[in-house]
Amino acid sequence: QVQLVESGGGLVQAGGSLRLSCVASGRTFSNLGMAWFRQAPGKEREFAAGINWDAHRIDYADSVKGRFTISRDNAKNTIYLQMNSLKPEDTAVYYCAQRSLPFTSDHSSAESNYDYWGQGTQVTVSS
Repeated sequence: QVQLVESGGGLVQAGGSLRLSCVASGRTFSNLGMAWFRQAPGKEREFAAGINWDAHRIDYADSVKGRFTISRDNAKNTIYLQMNSLKPEDTAVYYCAQRSLPFTSDHSSAESNYDYWGQGTQVTVSS
């Protein structure tokens, strides 16, 4: 049974930082690309950052580039999202997602590429 469990969300002031974590189980983590998506109130879910299976390809949405950093620790079956210089528009539920197929290195922003999702963690940035 595949499980993705996010943590690290919370309330932070604008300009602050948070680090999200996602622990995965149930599949061979080191073979699989991972990503963070987010959904703001009243908006559709959108891609934030993705990392392929060997961490040689990393993609960011333009809205977070230069402020967010995605990384992975295969020994801990965990990905991270370091979020700096947070803005009120970063307020959203953040979801961890796992690629359907192993050993993929194409651009990772399409939701259809992901079969497994976490429950989400709320990030609120106050102005």
